[in-house]
Amino acid sequence: MKISAAIIALTVASATAFAPSAPTTRTTALFGAGNTDPVDPTMNGIDDNLAYSSFDPTSGDSPAVSRNNNDGVWVKQRARPRRNRKSAGIRNMVRENIVTPANFIYPLFIHEEDHNTPIDSMPGCSRHCEESMMKEVGESLELGVGAFVLFPKVDDALKTNLACEAYNPEGIVHRSIRMIKEKYPEAIVVTDVALDPYSDQGHDGVVENGVILNDITVNQLCKQAVSQARAGADIVAPSDMQDGRVKAIRDALDSEGFTNVSILSYTAKYASAYYGPFRDALDSHPGFGDKKTYQQDPANGREALIEAALDAEEGADMLMVKPGMPYLDIIRRLKDASDLPIAAYHVSGEYSMLKAAVEKGWLDEKDVVLETLTCFKRAGADIILTYYAKQAAQWMKEDGLY
Repeated sequence: MKISAAIIALTVASATAFAPSAPTTRTTALFGAGNTDPVDPTMNGIDDNLAYSSFDPTSGDSPAVSRNNNDGVWVKQRARPRRNRKSAGIRNMVRENIVTPANFIYPLFIHEEDHNTPIDSMPGCSRHCEESMMKEVGESLELGVGAFVLFPKVDDALKTNLACEAYNPEGIVHRSIRMIKEKYPEAIVVTDVALDPYSDQGHDGVVENGVILNDITVNQLCKQAVSQARAGADIVAPSDMQDGRVKAIRDALDSEGFTNVSILSYTAKYASAYYGPFRDALDSHPGFGDKKTYQQDPANGREALIEAALDAEEGADMLMVKPGMPYLDIIRRLKDASDLPIAAYHVSGEYSMLKAAVEKGWLDEKDVVLETLTCFKRAGADIILTYYAKQAAQWMKEDGLY
């Protein structure tokens, strides 16, 4: 198995990190456009005027550096990987992994209001009203982003322990699916199959005496998935992490004639601390305790292979890892173990960390985002869920990358 290790951790101050500050600029000549004076390839006599002695790598019985036929210093290295990096043209020609907007699924937060509401912990993201949602979908499609996943902010008055609003055919998600498919039939609409946005307990399942009831929850998820398929969803994405839910949802869809509706399973969804801003967006923080009895332990890697094997056997069409950047090793493990497409979720905490560092002037946003998305592809992800989908597609278009 190939080894993939590219975990980036950004530590930023949460309370003040979003305060704007001018980016750092370097004005010293040391950081100019590059030296234009010729460099003597022989390197003879360059240290003669130094006030201290220096070591000559070309001298002695076992010189570290040799000399070529022209007396220039020479490292006797036939294989030089830098030759494949020497120009943009060659780098483009040999590039192993290329990200395009077609790889993206764009998460959209929606609510019932007639205006957008900015999400403070996710700068640049908002809860969209219907008009704004449709505008965002249309503009994204023009940039090559073809898939969207909908996450609803549900009114507290509609939340119950059984989360019956999750399968209301006139609910916000179902109406939004129909609106998008009517105006943009080419758009791929993905739906979240989970009860937490509709639960008065703030959990992904039905609760009794502080315990999430697995099989009762799966019963409700089947109703939710079928109702979303009836509304026109192309892909349902169960994110609940209940045992056996993929098989039950597949059977429920098939029995109702929705054999062409795909399942994108949240296969390796970890009980992560990176979800905070997302829960702010949906007002869906757990009402008690945490989600560690059903989401995976961040310390476990092999366990993801168990979940992947089960989901594939039960009828999943695509497998997802969530979060993304801190779990690149899990993406690679699933890619090596399964022939199904692998998705990575660039989650809210990862997004907000980048935004915080960018707004402090510590990182270049475009460069770090495109590098991050490429890291997902290199690790093995075929699909990337990212709040940067539209912006990244715009950057790619401006750079002529597609």
